[in-house]
Amino acid sequence: MDLEVFELFSIIGTIAFAMSGAVVAMEEKYDILGVFVLGLVTAFGGGVIRNVLIGVPVTTLWSQGLFLKIAIVATAIAFVLPLKWIRHWKRIEAFFDAIGLSAFAIQGALYATHMNHPVSVVMVAAVLTGIGGGMIRDLLAGRKPLVLRDEIYAVWAMLAGLLIGLGWLTTDIEMLALFVVVIVLRMFSVYYKWKLPRRSIQKMG
Repeated sequence: MDLEVFELFSIIGTIAFAMSGAVVAMEEKYDILGVFVLGLVTAFGGGVIRNVLIGVPVTTLWSQGLFLKIAIVATAIAFVLPLKWIRHWKRIEAFFDAIGLSAFAIQGALYATHMNHPVSVVMVAAVLTGIGGGMIRDLLAGRKPLVLRDEIYAVWAMLAGLLIGLGWLTTDIEMLALFVVVIVLRMFSVYYKWKLPRRSIQKMG
């Protein structure tokens, strides 16, 4: 797996999640500082959680100057976009969220693989990187985390981590194919409303 492709996934995920966080912040009527905080937290939250759990110093975040700049620019663009463009974004938000999920899940899995972690850790790294930022975003916005209540979400990140951790996918073409497959599966989940089994203990009616 070339470093350039690895960075490409990171850039795609950073842009998608930073803009997602910014839009959510504006929906909740946060000021410009809140928009930037939510944009950056969404873009980097999953990676920070992953690093803590797999033994990477959290301070490595500050060495990612390029990605910080990309996230800041993406958040700023979201903040100044015309309202009609933002409304259009809302209609395709699930698609960009799927892009971020896929890109970061693969990035997280590759990160753990490069550190020679076992398959179980690779799967955890994929899931946390893919969903961590979105969970923190929703919690800071006072919302129930999307990943815990909506259509199938984290399972696709887990699948990506499993395939990479087992060493079944190694070439650039295979990684790009996996990237597309995870996006398609996530969008199928949204369109067909696939959900995991659930049980409520609240009384009916």
